[in-house]
Amino acid sequence: MVVLYHYVAFGEGWEGSQAQLFPVLFRPSAYGWLGVELFFMISGFVICMSSWGRSISHFFTSRVIRLFPAYWLGILVTTAVVFLMPGGIAPLPWRDILVNLTMLQRPMGVEDVEGVYWTLWAEMRFYLLFALVVWRGVTYRRVVVFCCVWATAAVLATRSEASPISDLLMVQDCWFFIAGLAFYLMYRFGQNLLLWGMIAFCFAMGNHTAMETWRGTLENVGDNVPGWGVAVVLTVFFVTMAGVSLGWFSRIDWRWLPTAGALTYPLYLLHESIGWEVFHHYQSSVNQWVLAGGTLVAVLLLSYLVHRWVEKPMAKRLKVALNTAFEQIRAEGATHRGDTPAGAGSVRAEPGRPGSEPLAQGVGAAGLPVAGVPSPAHAPGGQGHDHTRA
Repeated sequence: MVVLYHYVAFGEGWEGSQAQLFPVLFRPSAYGWLGVELFFMISGFVICMSSWGRSISHFFTSRVIRLFPAYWLGILVTTAVVFLMPGGIAPLPWRDILVNLTMLQRPMGVEDVEGVYWTLWAEMRFYLLFALVVWRGVTYRRVVVFCCVWATAAVLATRSEASPISDLLMVQDCWFFIAGLAFYLMYRFGQNLLLWGMIAFCFAMGNHTAMETWRGTLENVGDNVPGWGVAVVLTVFFVTMAGVSLGWFSRIDWRWLPTAGALTYPLYLLHESIGWEVFHHYQSSVNQWVLAGGTLVAVLLLSYLVHRWVEKPMAKRLKVALNTAFEQIRAEGATHRGDTPAGAGSVRAEPGRPGSEPLAQGVGAAGLPVAGVPSPAHAPGGQGHDHTRA
């Protein structure tokens, strides 16, 4: 959705009206920015799943190895492309690129190498907030309390002027993270009125804040895209996530889904500026449908190569290095206490339902548990967990 939005509706890269260049795809693609809201809901679901019963060091390590390898390469590749194809997007100064490598350019007031990177700052704020729950140990009660406190604080901060607190609380986007957390609790423990009430509240608040974003997108798409489409798309998202939570898709176990899910993150990181540069330079000599389709295929191939040759090997090395670092910290603490150091892989016992087994680990920031999520605890016809790849 996001790629189609940037390629055929956003208003960049092409000369002339995209509504005329892509009359069939333009209107539905104009709502593609809403893919970010689904992304945030998936993130709430998957992060809650993958951090259950895990230590804070494991949580930190899993987020670093999931986000940074592809991100670092995405910055280098995007910078190289915009530098080698002059006349389009201007590359950032090298100092700004260095700050981008930390993923903290937004709070530092530095421009993003790629516009879509703003969502990664949203993800990092969610991780920072949810780390409080992980630090104490993830339980049903603590996640519910966390959601209620976050939602209440966000409501109170909505009408106040911009401040570090309102920025941390993400008053525009928090509703989708909270909904994802509630959907995971429903998936793991079964549905009840409290969880449905939390989800309904997030649906109402999310529709309100999404309409503000929709008004801003009209400046980009340059066409009158009706606002009711936002409510329709968000309804589809919430119904789909409800279906995941209630086990409607538990039999889906297609072998290609994990690979497709793995490509979403590098595709998201790489598609925007590279696509716009290609469109800008070759539109006059190549049919627009061939150019857009060929660029999408090329970026998908590049994303696969990044996942296969960069993400996977770098993630393994980073995991070993970070585990070693945290083991040294634990050993130092144990030395002062006179205890035996804990193993590098030690984690807290899972504080879930008595007798429940550990869950498969989540994909991370940009993917659903795509290859058949475990059956919900209380879904009709299902009592256990089907441990398949997430």
